[in-house]
Amino acid sequence: MRFSFGLIMIAGSLLTPTSSHAQTFDPRYPVCMHVYSGANGGGGEWYDCSFTSLPQCRATASGRSATCDLNPYYPVHAPASYHSRKPRVR
Repeated sequence: MRFSFGLIMIAGSLLTPTSSHAQTFDPRYPVCMHVYSGANGGGGEWYDCSFTSLPQCRATASGRSATCDLNPYYPVHAPASYHSRKPRVR
């Protein structure tokens, strides 16, 4: 009985899903800044996707350990939204 209970506990802990992270890239902005934090600074690394252009991002990243990249989730090839026009009545 003890063996089967221990086996069930081990199997349950192995099959339990791990926590997932929220989406890193904001699809509303085309440029993201990847900020690297060194061992002394702590905090790890993160993405800041709040830039509308590469020059804007590079100006913010200047003097920091950061790089600017294009957002892979920005909808570049999204279809244009056309307003339907009513046909003219003659």
